Parts: sequence; C-alpha cells; structure tokens
Amino acid sequence: MIKTDTKSETARRPRASRKTTSTAASRPARRTTNAKTETPYHHGALREALLQAAERVLEREGLAGLTLRAVAREAGVSHAAPTHHFGDLTGLLSELAAVGFRQFNAAMTASCDAAATPLEAALARPKAYVAYAQAHPGMYGIMFRSERLDYSRPSLHEAAEASFAGLANAIGAMRQEQISGDTLTLNQGAAIARAWSMVHGFTMLLLDGRLEDILGRLPEGTTAERLLEAMLTAPVSPKHPV
Repeated sequence: MIKTDTKSETARRPRASRKTTSTAASRPARRTTNAKTETPYHHGALREALLQAAERVLEREGLAGLTLRAVAREAGVSHAAPTHHFGDLTGLLSELAAVGFRQFNAAMTASCDAAATPLEAALARPKAYVAYAQAHPGMYGIMFRSERLDYSRPSLHEAAEASFAGLANAIGAMRQEQISGDTLTLNQGAAIARAWSMVHGFTMLLLDGRLEDILGRLPEGTTAERLLEAMLTAPVSPKHPV
C-alpha cells in the first residue's frame, strides 16, 4: 500500500507541474500583445519623442495639419501627453521652432568650419541657410512665423539669439570688425539687414517656385545655388559703359 501510494503521488506531481508551467507560459504572450498597442517611453524621453513626431507631421502635412492630437497620434501616445509637456499648441510650436533654430545654427556652423578659403567661408553660411530651408521647408517656415510663437520661452529665445549672433559674427568677419549683438552702429545694422534680406528673400522665392522663370532663362545646368553665389559675389555698383 505504501509503495502504491508513493507511485500514485509521484505520478500526480508532474501533471500539476505541467499545468502550472503552461499557465505561466501563457502570461507573457498577453503582455506582448498589449505592448504592441502602446509606445513605451522612459521618463524624460516622451518630450523629445513628441517633438520628433511634431516635426514629421509638420513636414508631411504642413502647419495646418499640425495639431496636438495629430502629434499624439504620430507618437502613439495619449491625446493628453502634448498638453502635459507643452501646455498648448503655441507652446509646442515654440519648442519646435527652437529645435529648428538649433538645427539651422548647427548646419551653418558646420559649413563654415569646412570652408578652406576666405571666399568659401563667406559663401558657406548663406548656402547652408538655403540648403537647410530646402531640406526642411516646414521647420524653416515655422521658425519665422512670429505670430504663432512665444519668444518668452527660454529655449526659443536662446536659439533665436544664437542664430542672430552667428549672422552678426559672419558680417563682422566680412567687414573685418567685431560686432556686438547688443549694440549696433547704423552701418553694422544696415549690413546685417542687407545680407539677411537678400538670403531670406532668395530662400522664400525659391521655396515658392518663383525663381523657376529666371533659372529657365539662364545657361543650361545653372542651379539655384550657383545663382545665389553670383548674387553674393556680384559688385554692388553696376558697371558703367566706357
């Protein structure tokens, strides 16, 4: 009787163990299914993910399609997440513009660092300016929509000031003088405004397709970059016939 009971008990144990193992093995499968419908973020990473999602929506759908709900859907998070991190749409746009200015500044700095001659250095910044706008038209557009932005936000204010300082330094280098961003002479201000107006105006005409007619009349193969270069290096005063 004792041997028989021992064998019966031993025979029953594996069956109970197999049932427990089977139940435990099924649980991770349910967790995996849930994970597919939610996008996990570590603490502090959600804000960056929302800004990246906002940039994608902006470049794909334009400013009209950039809403807090659209950004939440793009990031795969709850509709309340953008409001929690940015307050409202103005807050989101302002932080996104700050990202744009930082990208913009980095692109121009890198182009200047790669210049091998003084002429290349003088042309590098405006070329990088236009190239960034062509590659990121949505971001470039929101950076200059002042009525949609809150410049009291520190990140945007600092990024925009850094961009202006870079422009002032570039003009100062061309004029062979030190330019302070806080106080300008009239001539310094005129030089900065002239350079900025030329490059920004060229960029907007290019993005709007308004330069196609001019480019179509130029020698075959002339690019927008070559046209910009000719504008920047042309003499200010026209040549008078002798």
